[in-house]
Amino acid sequence: MEEWLLIAFDSTQQALRAEMLLEYADIEIDLFPTPKDVTAGCALSILFPEKDLSVVQNIIEQERVEIRGIFTKNNLEHYEIIEM
Repeated sequence: MEEWLLIAFDSTQQALRAEMLLEYADIEIDLFPTPKDVTAGCALSILFPEKDLSVVQNIIEQERVEIRGIFTKNNLEHYEIIEM
């Protein structure tokens, strides 16, 4: 089963901007309600396949998208931050 990562944002504007950029780059994404155990200022998060992490990181950095962090699920089904 493919592992998915989550990007959390501080604003809806940044979430929608990231959605557009990642879709343009042909990365499979899913807009997702921000889980309760992820502290963020925005109710929207983006899920994406872990295999695309380096591409996603490059897009976020190059386009200066403001994120709260990138998270993964641990064995207890809680999200842990892997990058800010």
